[in-house]
Amino acid sequence: MEAQVIQWRRHIHQNPELSNREFETAKMVARHLEGLGLEVRTGIAHTGVVGVLNGGKPGPVVALRADMDALPVTERVALPFASKVNVNYLGEPSGVMHACGHDTHVAMLMGAAQILSGIKESLAGTVVFIFQPAEEGAPPGEEGGAELMVKEGVLDNPQVDVVFGLHINAQTEVGTVNYKPGGALAAVNRMVIKVKGKQTHGSQPWAGVDPISISAQIIQGLQMIVSRQMELTKEPLVISIGKIHGGVRSNIIPEEVEMVGTIRTLDTEMQKDVHERIRRTVTNIAESWGASAEVEIEKGYPVTYNDPGLTARMLPTLQAVAGQENVILSKAKTGAEDFSFFAQKVPGLFLFLGGMPKGMDPAEAAPHHTPDFFVDESGMKLGVRLLCNLTLDYMTQH
Repeated sequence: MEAQVIQWRRHIHQNPELSNREFETAKMVARHLEGLGLEVRTGIAHTGVVGVLNGGKPGPVVALRADMDALPVTERVALPFASKVNVNYLGEPSGVMHACGHDTHVAMLMGAAQILSGIKESLAGTVVFIFQPAEEGAPPGEEGGAELMVKEGVLDNPQVDVVFGLHINAQTEVGTVNYKPGGALAAVNRMVIKVKGKQTHGSQPWAGVDPISISAQIIQGLQMIVSRQMELTKEPLVISIGKIHGGVRSNIIPEEVEMVGTIRTLDTEMQKDVHERIRRTVTNIAESWGASAEVEIEKGYPVTYNDPGLTARMLPTLQAVAGQENVILSKAKTGAEDFSFFAQKVPGLFLFLGGMPKGMDPAEAAPHHTPDFFVDESGMKLGVRLLCNLTLDYMTQH
């Protein structure tokens, strides 16, 4: 299947679509699944596609998931199948690029669907192939992604027992697979902080209340939460401010400043604790200088949690498929994934697949979500084998 999987990947890469707009990708997937004789459902969570493969023998229901959406990134990689798609994204011109490898995920799951459907009669159970839109987040004002798919019952009919997923990694060598029991990826919460002061002339700061200076102190206060208040030996924690907006002229101290940032946590109790500390720190610093502040912390994605028992049971499969020396126990990452919503509902295992050329220095490999992001397509073969063998071995065990 390798050549076909690569061909699918290149087509999807050349024709990327943004979150909740994966119309042509969904049509391509649906046609393929229908051609395999699967029960196919479309339009789930806007553009999601689900294929159900009923095996010839009774057994558990195994779900396999791939995400389909691209990003508003203009591609710089000199590939013959590079994206030339351009859009207007939130009022700004932008290219569109599969800068996180979701094109490989779709192609690999299409390949696994073809292989498993070819041995349908010997399958002891049911496979649910989930092609998910909007992993990168739905557009403003819309719902989407794994959370909406779960809400619309994708795990309920048939009742899924376990879910597997994988993510290609451009900074991990081809042929390797990384795993982490428990919290593998962080919960993510977007926060918006509004600091309200009193506007005045820039030459007379004493006549007003400067929300810009106060915001600077708030940013330092947030970092003191991380470095001085949280038990970092338990789990890591990140608070980052990514956007600050306030003022219109050099000689006017504005009335209000808005800051937008992200919170990353790997423990549910720490998540609750840090949210309360953020609110307290922000409001108290503002009030100490005669200003006021509002803190909004949005719901976000939960921790991507790999069921420890499931991880232990499937570890021999990983080692048999990739080779024991290529299966690496990794540390938790502070990135986030909405696969977490599936793994909240049923036991899940989410893996990281090597996509970096062999022998390359990871420090020289372009990160995900960048214009120079690159995946070595030879890594996809292992991904297809993992999806198939995880399914077959789980069915055999149960």
